[in-house]
Amino acid sequence: MNRYLQLFSRRLLPLLIVLGLFAAQYFDPGTNVDTGSNRSGSGEVEAAFTAQHSGQWVEASGRVVRLLADDKEGSRHQRFILELESGHTLLVAHNIDLARRLPLARNDRVELRGRYEWNERGGVVHWTHHDPDGRLQGGWILHEGSRFR
Repeated sequence: MNRYLQLFSRRLLPLLIVLGLFAAQYFDPGTNVDTGSNRSGSGEVEAAFTAQHSGQWVEASGRVVRLLADDKEGSRHQRFILELESGHTLLVAHNIDLARRLPLARNDRVELRGRYEWNERGGVVHWTHHDPDGRLQGGWILHEGSRFR
């Protein structure tokens, strides 16, 4: 019995831990949100853009380069263009019927988590708010130390 315990603790337990960590990130990528990171998110956004992939949850940070008029059709959305460190630009559509409006100005820096939808102009990130039905983790935008969700 002692031999099996040694085999388990030396070989199988570390493997199971690694597999468990991988599975946790793969099946629920939003459970480990680190709002203090310096990652720009450029890599995962650009990979989704290149693959023309939609529906992927992404985290990104960048600089507001353009403020757009609100989208007032259906749910109201505050819209702005975010430029990532790589130079890639995204349209951000933040639902202001479900979350607070951000007091944004050009050149402000923001971090966000939301759902990426592909388009030929660079993509759109939406779902930067809580899930009103409580089924999804939802997203957020961090601006000047305040979290908008």
